[in-house]
This record gives sequence, structure tokens and C-alpha cells, in this order.
Amino acid sequence: MHALSHYQELISAYFTELHLNKEPKNLYEPIEYILHLGGKRMRPILTLMATEVFDVDCKKALAAATAIEVFHNFSLVHDDIMDDAPLRRGNETVHEKWNINTGILSGDAMLILAYQHFEEYEPKIFRELAKLFSKTALEVCEGQQYDVDFETREDVTIPEYLKMIEYKTAVLVGAAMKMGAIVAETSEENANLIYDFGLNLGIAFQLQDDYLDAFGDPESFGKQVGGDIIENKKTYLYLKAMEFSNADEKEQLTHLFSIQPNDNSDKIESVKLIFNQTKASEATQKAIQDYTFKAFETLEKMNISDDKKRILKTFGENLMNRNV
Repeated sequence: MHALSHYQELISAYFTELHLNKEPKNLYEPIEYILHLGGKRMRPILTLMATEVFDVDCKKALAAATAIEVFHNFSLVHDDIMDDAPLRRGNETVHEKWNINTGILSGDAMLILAYQHFEEYEPKIFRELAKLFSKTALEVCEGQQYDVDFETREDVTIPEYLKMIEYKTAVLVGAAMKMGAIVAETSEENANLIYDFGLNLGIAFQLQDDYLDAFGDPESFGKQVGGDIIENKKTYLYLKAMEFSNADEKEQLTHLFSIQPNDNSDKIESVKLIFNQTKASEATQKAIQDYTFKAFETLEKMNISDDKKRILKTFGENLMNRNV
């Protein structure tokens, strides 16, 4: 296996050379624009890594890795429209740079283009990749709808929230890794285990995102701290605080999540204080740890060398080792 930087360079070079010089330009230019904005490109990197875990040259998985990244960016284009977001990766979103109709149509085209990348594989592998991709794409849509539904619900449960982040975020991480296993033609057991590894790591990562949104260092986190609190999002932290709070804390938290003041600094600090007082912050950290360990447990069942298990574990540890 190679260093992470090797996979990053491969993906970066591949997308730099990816040009869609087709007509009509107003359909394809927005696609090139969003794909060339970069980002971490963690999902395609996972596909390449997973292929080499099972002793096959990662370049064979470039088409599958590209499909995952094109789909991920398609979902971002449509999410930005739904959220009326002005910026993506520090640049104008597609619907702001062009218009909403262009964003919808170019997004639709990206979904189809993602499928076309599977055509590079022989029928057996193509069928397995397409089947997994269809299942995952539908789950991502379901996860997004759950997220939208939760905005207006006051009775969201912890299991419902975990299902939402599993579908919206984690299934794509699991699928990215399983696609590498499919291209490598490893055993079905290995393919399912590496999917579970990615899935549980994806859940842990999203829970950590919830935690860092409230308690992270703004410089290392890279986002506005307290963003979820400002938007009254019912994250794992909020749900645990509601579960553990006494009557006064519950009433205060409910009130704080019903207002949108011009200056949010007092609101953010008050909410964080309740998160700490109720020990919701501790419960969230424990959940992050539990899902990370759950991911590592699957590695022990995988039929690969101990060296490769160590590489995957180190990758997982580095992924979760963000500053708080």
C-alpha cells in the first residue's frame, strides 16, 4: 500500500485532466466548476485505498472512485439549493453563480455521469458496483429527507437521529470502501466487513462533527463554531441534553432553540453550558469512541495482513484526531 498522499495525488491529477467539453455549455460548465473546486476528496481516496488493501493496483479503481466523487458533488449541488447556501468551499455555489434551474439540471446530469463511469468494468463487476451505488444513492436521499423532516419535529429520538446520519453521511463512506473491494474481487465477507468499517467510521465522524460544531477550535475546525446552535439543529448533543436535563434545563433549552437573536453569542454560550451541565457533551464523546472502536473491531475479522489492518486503523485514528 502507498502513503495517503499518493492516493490524493492520483485523484487530484485525474480530476485535473477530467474535461467535459460538451454542449450545451450551460449544462456542463457548472459540473466542471464544482468538480474542480477540490475539497478533501476523502471518499474516492478510500476507494483507492480499499482496492490496495486487497492486493490490487488502485488505478483499476479510478473509475469507481470518480463515480463516488461525482455523486457526492451532485448531492452537494442539490443540498446547496435546498439550504439556499451562498458558498461552497469558499466559492459561489452553482445555483448562485448560474441559477437554480441550472443547478437542478446540472445536478441531474452529474448523477447520470456517475453511473457512466461504471461502464469501464466488465459485466460482473459493473453489476455489483451499480447495485451498491443505487442502494447507497437512494439511502442518501432518504437521509436528506429525514434531516429536513427533523427541522419541524419536536419528538426526534436518538435512534432516528443515528439512522439519519447513517443514511445521509455514513453509507457513502462505507460504499466508497466496498467499491474498492468489489474492483479487487475479494471475498464477499471481506467486502461486507470493509463496508462496515467505513460505515461505523462515518457515523463516528459525523457525531464528532456535531461535537466540534459546539466545542471545536474555530481555526482547526474550519467552520463557524456554534453554527448548529444558531440554526436550532437537533443534533446528538441536543437530543442527549434533552434526555438528561431536569425540568428547568429542558425549558431553557427548548426556549433557546426557538429563538434567533441578532447576536447569537449569549445563546451559544448558554446552550453549551447546558450541554456540559447535563453531561450531554460527555455522552457524545463516548458515542464517538464507541463507533470508532466498532469500526476497528471489524478489522480483526477481515482476512488481510496485520500490516494492512494497522494501516486502516491508523487512517481511522488520524481521521478522528481532529482538534477539539
